[in-house]
Amino acid sequence: MTRPVPRRTEFAELTHTLRAAGLLERRRGWYAALIAVTLAVLAASAVAFVAIGDSWWAVALAPVFALVAGQCGFIGHDAGHRQIFDSSRANDAVGYVAGNLAIGLGFNRWVADHNAHHANPNHEDRDPDVQIPVLAFSPDQAVGRRGVAGFITRHQAFLFFPLLLLEGLSLHLTSVRALVSGRIRARGLEAGLLVVHAVLYLGAVFLVLSPGPAVVFIAVQQGLFGLYLGAVFAPNHKGMPMVSAADQLDPIRKQVLTSRNIRGNPVVDHAMGGLNYQIEHHLFARMPRPNLRRAQPLVAAFCARQGISYLETGLVDSYAQTLRHLHEVRGGPVPAHTA
Repeated sequence: MTRPVPRRTEFAELTHTLRAAGLLERRRGWYAALIAVTLAVLAASAVAFVAIGDSWWAVALAPVFALVAGQCGFIGHDAGHRQIFDSSRANDAVGYVAGNLAIGLGFNRWVADHNAHHANPNHEDRDPDVQIPVLAFSPDQAVGRRGVAGFITRHQAFLFFPLLLLEGLSLHLTSVRALVSGRIRARGLEAGLLVVHAVLYLGAVFLVLSPGPAVVFIAVQQGLFGLYLGAVFAPNHKGMPMVSAADQLDPIRKQVLTSRNIRGNPVVDHAMGGLNYQIEHHLFARMPRPNLRRAQPLVAAFCARQGISYLETGLVDSYAQTLRHLHEVRGGPVPAHTA
């Protein structure tokens, strides 16, 4: 992937095109409507949960709460990228409520990791999203793994989606570890909001349901929440070229060549939080979500003019590409004498 860095005017040209089209402007009204609808669905789901009462039928609402939690996560994601307001304080406020309070995810810890991902997507040493002990995204990462981690890596294409059922639990545990480490800002605020979330969530579930249905409800809701987020984020980069310290890519190619778009429509766009336009999002992380769809043809045309490979595919094919890649790299590098 190594190639010389081109002149800086490329990015300036693209930025000028998008700014002239008004695509870098805030969309506060759109976000106000999105947040209002999300809160309304959450409130309606909570009323239905209480109305059903202590019954196994209440578990049927777990997938609904998982989807709402995912939508809250997308709102927090947009706030973390400063897409909603000009003010950092206002964006942080939305992020704390959507992240810590609504779904129990430490906002500041997530922002730090996600910014590192955006700075170096698919970089073997610098992108935290490809540094997972039981998964390998390049042959070199698979080398030397033994025991349980080695078994999972060797069968990672088959285990990938089942493992995503644990992503919700992983996010909660990572948030707690970040608080204990003391390496995040606003530690007291984050801890307080996470405690309030835990009290409200667990209190509501165990107050309405008896222990058996309550445990099953939590397991289903948290499992599907993790599966939902993982299924949205995985197609964006997994299976795309990996980057190492030897690669010297300019800012545009570093983002475009490591990202994959999913063809969208209003339903797909909403379900994926706009992240199906991953290339546009990585190039302009502060662009409001509803503008990404309009930016897509402009960015694709720009990449075509510049000779930059731009990949867009369907959702099912993106999963197939991801799983094929995981299967191909699971065993480590191919020995030189067999290549």
